[in-house]
Amino acid sequence: MIEFLKMHGLGNDFLVFDARANKPDDALSCPADLQIDKSAAQLLADRRLGAGCDQIMILRDAQSGGDIYLDMRNQDGSKTGACGNGTRCVASLIMAETNKTSCAIETMAGMLYATQKGPLIEVNMGQAHLEWDQVPLRDKADTTAVSLAPHEDITGVAVNMGNPHIVLFVDDADDVDVATRGSALEQSPLFPEGVNVSFAHIMAEDTIRMRVFERGVGITSACGSGACAVGVAAHRLGLASRATQIVLDGGTLFIRWQDDGTVLMAGPVATSYKGTLEGAVLQAVMDAQKAVIS
Repeated sequence: MIEFLKMHGLGNDFLVFDARANKPDDALSCPADLQIDKSAAQLLADRRLGAGCDQIMILRDAQSGGDIYLDMRNQDGSKTGACGNGTRCVASLIMAETNKTSCAIETMAGMLYATQKGPLIEVNMGQAHLEWDQVPLRDKADTTAVSLAPHEDITGVAVNMGNPHIVLFVDDADDVDVATRGSALEQSPLFPEGVNVSFAHIMAEDTIRMRVFERGVGITSACGSGACAVGVAAHRLGLASRATQIVLDGGTLFIRWQDDGTVLMAGPVATSYKGTLEGAVLQAVMDAQKAVIS
């Protein structure tokens, strides 16, 4: 039997699997070192044929002193180094399991530290990387004014928050055709590893409206690493303070870019339901497992 949790942070939703060899007896039932390949991930994430999600979170045994290692997959099956809302969801599970108010989560992008802050879960998303080759961009550029030609007439602000982001400040984010403009930039050769695309406008010195097109996913109701990138970008341009509220389609995240260069992101998490894989979806996951073993 393979069990999962459906969780979300402001509607940014995830399927969570527990593939640890060392886990509590009451943890989700799941093969140790579960493998989910591209085709299985796409079926799982499909909102008509599978359980449906923006990303897949797989808990694995810690490798470098953290509480767990978090393996993250996009809708298209590609791996991602950072997912702020997914990390917060998983952190809430680990803190409940350990009866602690903090935890350390290992990711492909490095160690992320999470803390319970009243009803919110806060995660330190690590350093905001600001150099053109850290994003990365195809060509050397000032990352506060990246030319997006031929796709856009305006420039963007590039930030890496464990994954690449480009932020475009517009007159009204709600008037933007996010699907068309976001897709064009995500697939542009300007970004050799693809890019998450955010459109934002300033509401007040500490409040920013944001909409997002996520790399390997599409439009989502919230993006934690994207909210971090928007907060950093706005402060770099002198448009906002270091502490900001980012208003997304699904709700509000609270961002603080600290003097040491790290970015804190806080918001609510919720569990929608617990499920069990069956039928074609289960078979796809088991086929992926067998392919790795053989």
